[in-house]
Amino acid sequence: MSSTTYLDPKGALEHLATYENLDGLAVSELMDSRANGGLTYNDFLLLPGKIDFGAQEVVTDTKITRNVILKTPFMSSPMDTVTESEMAISMALLGGIGVIHHNQPPNAQAAMVRAVKRHENGFITDPIVFSPNHSVEDVLDVKARLGFGGIPITDTGALGGKLLGIVTNRDIQFRSPSTSLTEIMTTSLITAPEGVTLQEANDILRDSKKGKLPIVDRQGRLTSLLARSDLLKNQTYPLASKLPESKQLYAAAAIGTRPADRERLALLADAGLDIVILDSSQGNSIYQIEMIQYIKKTYPKLDVIAGNVVTREQAASLIAAGADGLRIGMGSGSICITQEVMAVGRPQATAVYAVAEFARKFGVPVIADGGIGNVGHVVKALALGAGAVMMGGLLAGTTEAPGEYFYHEGKRVKAYRGMGSIEAMEQGKPIPPSAAGGSKKPPHSKSAVHENAATSRYFSEASAVKVAQGVSGDVQDKGSVKQFLPYLHAGVQHSLQDIGRRSIFEMQQAVADGKVRFELRTASAQVEGGVHGLHSYTKRLFA
Repeated sequence: MSSTTYLDPKGALEHLATYENLDGLAVSELMDSRANGGLTYNDFLLLPGKIDFGAQEVVTDTKITRNVILKTPFMSSPMDTVTESEMAISMALLGGIGVIHHNQPPNAQAAMVRAVKRHENGFITDPIVFSPNHSVEDVLDVKARLGFGGIPITDTGALGGKLLGIVTNRDIQFRSPSTSLTEIMTTSLITAPEGVTLQEANDILRDSKKGKLPIVDRQGRLTSLLARSDLLKNQTYPLASKLPESKQLYAAAAIGTRPADRERLALLADAGLDIVILDSSQGNSIYQIEMIQYIKKTYPKLDVIAGNVVTREQAASLIAAGADGLRIGMGSGSICITQEVMAVGRPQATAVYAVAEFARKFGVPVIADGGIGNVGHVVKALALGAGAVMMGGLLAGTTEAPGEYFYHEGKRVKAYRGMGSIEAMEQGKPIPPSAAGGSKKPPHSKSAVHENAATSRYFSEASAVKVAQGVSGDVQDKGSVKQFLPYLHAGVQHSLQDIGRRSIFEMQQAVADGKVRFELRTASAQVEGGVHGLHSYTKRLFA
């Protein structure tokens, strides 16, 4: 028999306190480039903490700019095969935000911003208003362009006119397009007085069983509108990203840093833009610094996310210029070949930590852009200091992404291309050679006249030879983002539960304090941490 003497099990916690260091590595030790080199998300793990709460209690609120807080840390990338109005609306309803791409005419981009802003409201302070002289055809046009048909009628055909009636979808059914609205409008109305609170107005709308509630002043003039559809959206999408004051969805869009982009921005701002992303592969340029200064002077209420950056030195220039947020990543996306072709960039995990640690001192949130392939990568980016992750490939292939599905080698796929690809620079169809021969539509017509966003992003407008920094391909059908994003959100909640932290903010503070610990992974450890030893398997991510 062994003569080993063991300590009293009841004293395990007291004995643990005698160790000089906590188990694992502090984030500063993990991210020591001189010792460990540049790291990607797959190169390390977070160590588990103690669970004393349910996963559903985890709060995922996070800041993406100095002034904007989202309920979930998810953003879709401003790529022409990822984010247009449908994706932007869905992302915002689910608690994230979609950044509308600018590889399209300015008017088209502004129309997409306007569609996002009109999708959900509290009090609609700028409703579409018609006069009795308008026709059914005008209502049908609004319904086709903006997706709704309930329109108030005033004597002037504008907000501030005397309310005469309202036209609904039922009113125009089976009517000739030339029919005057004065013949079909509903004149028996339930209204609410100007000054009513949003909660009171919602109660009136609920009890009235009407689709719209006009708000009028003492003279009966229309001042705003409330929609029943928005009440339903509030119930269906409790995490929706909205402005606290107007209850409209947040709208974000990308622009370049060229003179023409100032004109583009004017249209976007007029459409109701909340956040502008300066889209450049290398953000530390005089062009971007001057653009930030111009925007902060001309549109002081507009939040500016600058980038892309991967070093403290790059970040410092943009923070000093007035950036409200930073976008981190250079060459880490699945379709990006900048590191390979240009020999410039940085492994993404190291870049996120270095920039986030610096920007945090100035109160500037950062966004991890690129390299996100699963829920684990999202949590690692957040732990390293990112306020949110920006996803391209992970969301490409969803129903809401631009483009049409086609079949490639027996699988249903959508086109996905890097903005540094030759196809994007030439504004051709985002369809790879494998899809040739089918009937596919590009997101926009090749004949559209506008500055190419891809060439300006990579400073290639004047180059006789275009040097690709991205590729084109296709990604498998992922279904709707309305099922996929809730899966990501639940995954983040469960991960933070394993780490023992009740919120993203709490986890990030614990990381900074050295209480959340990390471990490096060898190549063998990465193999061990994945599926292995099976002849075959099925990998279902959620149900």
